[in-house]
Amino acid sequence: MKKLVLLAMAMLLIQSVAFAADPIKIGVSFSDFETERWPVEAELMKKLAAEQGVEVVVQVANHDAKLQNDQIENLALQGVKAIVIIAEDGAAAASAVDAAASQGIPCIAYDRLIKSANLAAYISFDNVAVGRAQGQGVINKVNKGKFVLLGGSPTDNNAILFRKGQMEVLQPLIDKGDIKVVADQWVENWAPANATKLMENILTAQGNAIDAVVASNDGTALGALQAMKAQGLAGKVPISGQDATAAGCKSIVEGELTMTVYKDVRLLTPMAIDMAVKLAKGEKLEGLEMFKLADLTLDDKLQGDVPCKFLKVVSVDQSNVYDEIIKSGFQPYDEVYKDIPADKRPPKP
Repeated sequence: MKKLVLLAMAMLLIQSVAFAADPIKIGVSFSDFETERWPVEAELMKKLAAEQGVEVVVQVANHDAKLQNDQIENLALQGVKAIVIIAEDGAAAASAVDAAASQGIPCIAYDRLIKSANLAAYISFDNVAVGRAQGQGVINKVNKGKFVLLGGSPTDNNAILFRKGQMEVLQPLIDKGDIKVVADQWVENWAPANATKLMENILTAQGNAIDAVVASNDGTALGALQAMKAQGLAGKVPISGQDATAAGCKSIVEGELTMTVYKDVRLLTPMAIDMAVKLAKGEKLEGLEMFKLADLTLDDKLQGDVPCKFLKVVSVDQSNVYDEIIKSGFQPYDEVYKDIPADKRPPKP
């Protein structure tokens, strides 16, 4: 009998040790891995979480909003204690957030807003300021003439906020008659190939007579530049970007992309993991500010508030790309300057 009791105690001890050894799991749901930054941030998230003894389970939806919702549901079934979501469709993902919240699983909207008042947090950059920087970066070069607007994915609420900021800068000049918007297009999935096709059609329709392009990120800008280059317009017609990608910064130093907006995701990613781990442990988040969903989406029909944290952005062009991007280590010197002759490059940091 004594042996049976000891055996039972030993089994309980083994089970408790095994249970204690199971790491906390948090889920991360990505809209896609085509966007240059997402695979990089996925690996950083895994690394940062592992340093805290937490496992990250990554799912990628490949631009399929329904699949993303199914994957979020699957993450809940896998026992994650919190979920970070980079939404393909901010409206569609709301139902997944609501369902997770009803199960006691907090969700963080990462860089893209999800239209749900059940979010535990929305962390991003000042997206209206991104748009202002893009508009200003272009009109610093050309403040009159025929302008093309290339918005981002229409399912990404950030694209709406970028446009709001852009128009804060452009509208006064439009009202004066200095600027005429000859094309206003949204680029599905933020896909560079879609931007190329749109710009080809725009240039055909306008007989190549355009004076500036306000594009909403580096991918769409570089896609548009392919079409512009074929017509001899690259480097002659100013065009904005965003994200300070390696390809975007390379295009800036080569004199084609006019400017980009630097959002230091090295600050955003650790914030997301720290918040997710705290939520997974049942701890409260601090330093968040409440914003109305209606204000965040520019949609008065949406009710409720969301706790938010927004980081600052920096406008980058040829004058400061080296100091802001290279010296900070955000992008590698050799990749950005690889096609610039050695005698025309700045010194390697």
